[in-house]
Amino acid sequence: MKKNFKYIFALVFMGAIFFACNNDEDYSLGDLDAPTNLVIATEIVGQDINNPEGDGSGDVKITITADNALSYKVDYDANNDVDLVYLPTGKVTKKYTSLGVNTYRITAVAYGKGGSSTIITKDITVRSDFNVNPEIVTNLTNNSSKKWIVDKSVPGHFGVGPWANSSTPEWWSAAIDEKVACCNCFYTATFTFSKTVSNTYTLDVVTSDGAFTKTGSLASIPGIPASGDEGCYPYAGGSSSFSFVPSSTGIDASTPSTQTSILLSGTTTFIGYGSLQKEYEIMVLDGNYMYLRVQGTETGNAWYLKLKPAP
Repeated sequence: MKKNFKYIFALVFMGAIFFACNNDEDYSLGDLDAPTNLVIATEIVGQDINNPEGDGSGDVKITITADNALSYKVDYDANNDVDLVYLPTGKVTKKYTSLGVNTYRITAVAYGKGGSSTIITKDITVRSDFNVNPEIVTNLTNNSSKKWIVDKSVPGHFGVGPWANSSTPEWWSAAIDEKVACCNCFYTATFTFSKTVSNTYTLDVVTSDGAFTKTGSLASIPGIPASGDEGCYPYAGGSSSFSFVPSSTGIDASTPSTQTSILLSGTTTFIGYGSLQKEYEIMVLDGNYMYLRVQGTETGNAWYLKLKPAP
């Protein structure tokens, strides 16, 4: 029996050596040439002979193409700090919101094999005519500065529903104090909205107990780890400009809403819950209550947030 075992072991050992020797092959990633023929095509909505900068909506359809590109990133205005965001399909409709006629420099990066890349820029001139209701500005900023927190004392201060064809958190709605035990940072974070003398706007986020969000590619704020459950994560806080824009969330105009959104600039700030998207539609806003709707971390989800002025 022992002799048979040794014989079988020897055959297996020799077979392993033979397999290893016959698989001693060279592997190659192939050519790592950068993408070529990178093009930024733009269509300014409403542009014609009489309206060379568009119809005042600020909407621009952007299409980025290149040969041998695996993915794209885009910065919508390199005149400010460069902020490249992932654009998987190479197509997007961007709403430019600075009032009046402004020139923006679009930067596109196409990535190929092995991280090779090609970059290109294009300047466009766009008109935006949107004028926010002054009452919204007053209620949000007190015409100077106003601090808000998520209102844990009311039901539905956080909720989830379908993004399309709905305007309510029909899938789930938080009970009073629901996240205190697991994620109290949700309630201690503060969001200060300010108006400057030149009628520009800023948001300052302070999170002494961390940011409430999901992880990795499901959040866009800095410092969030690549994996982990929904919860509180270290976050250094942030400050960014924001603007008021016509809502683009797709809710029917008959639905109770201001039809106005807060559009955050960059990826360093958020309101309530760290989100991929930066447009928060103002459903309701008065001096003591703010109800927001934003596209959630997962495509197809809408999040609802209720906030109140901080004490």
